[in-house]
Amino acid sequence: MASDPISALASAPAVAVSQTVSSPLTRAAIFLVVTINPGDENRASVLSLCADLSALMRAVSFRALEEALSCIMGFGSDAWDRLFGPPRPAELHPFHEIRSGPRHAVSTPGDLIFHIRAKRMDLCFELATQIVARLEGAVTTVDEVHGFRYFDERDLLGFVDGTENPTGSAAADAVFIRDEDPAFAGGSYVIVQKYFHNLDAWNKIPTEAQERIIGRTKVSDIELDDSVKPTSAHNALTVIEENGREIKILRDNMPFGRPGHGEFGTYFIGYSRSPRTIEQMLENMFIGRPPGNYDRILDFSTAVTGNLFFIPTATFLDNVSPDPPATASVPVETSASTAPSKDGSLGIGSLKGENFHE
Repeated sequence: MASDPISALASAPAVAVSQTVSSPLTRAAIFLVVTINPGDENRASVLSLCADLSALMRAVSFRALEEALSCIMGFGSDAWDRLFGPPRPAELHPFHEIRSGPRHAVSTPGDLIFHIRAKRMDLCFELATQIVARLEGAVTTVDEVHGFRYFDERDLLGFVDGTENPTGSAAADAVFIRDEDPAFAGGSYVIVQKYFHNLDAWNKIPTEAQERIIGRTKVSDIELDDSVKPTSAHNALTVIEENGREIKILRDNMPFGRPGHGEFGTYFIGYSRSPRTIEQMLENMFIGRPPGNYDRILDFSTAVTGNLFFIPTATFLDNVSPDPPATASVPVETSASTAPSKDGSLGIGSLKGENFHE
């Protein structure tokens, strides 16, 4: 086995396989965000889980193969440096806080994220239990959300969520890194935020006012015509264009809540091949486009967490070693890559024995 995680990737099989970022949406999900406790033994425990995560998933999913269990594992900026060292993904950095008046996109602790999803919550629960047991003592849980699909793909505000998600090859193009960062081709970035909603206040405003805030009709989920849709509408501010082309992201948002505690929310989770797309969306929402023309949904919804993670390929995780990293610098060499295929694999040839572009 290779002596460090980056060298381990050099021993990968002929085809690198992406994590299941672009899988179809499911009915249930658990979002688990943890920090890594100090100590080399805790670092080793996390690295050991990386290599074993696919086996854990297979063991749990085999009980109900038709229920589409999956788990995506991602790493924060500080965690990447601590676990793997250089090279590092080109656009990985801590989540950028945004503050504009009373609106605040907060940055909160988080070294690892596990996005566990399936058609049934019991499978999500079982896999989360197994992951936490493997990491006992090595990590501290800082956020855990159990999400569910609400009727016909609606959020708790009553609107359909994710209508404009790309599908098929467009989804792969939106979420998977390609030639812009060849060493990490097939990886992705994800930004997550937990929002609490003031449903009492939201439900007191007329449906027509709600529709102008969201930019779509509530019942039929039809986008409002530009002649009547405000420029501050949520779906207007979150459209990002470059050179006349809209840049898509993939959302897998989930409602969550505890009615007995008056807690109602949406867990925002957006995957993209570059975090800049989602960061621009958030700036438009919180600051406004132009400044002051902010997203009025923020008058009713408050972000209480914020994290940015890098999602390496499944091949990378499978080949991670818990051994200490080599102290010598890693030689670099640019390698070509192509887009992931429909099954999530990358046509980048054999990685065995190759060095990596920093």
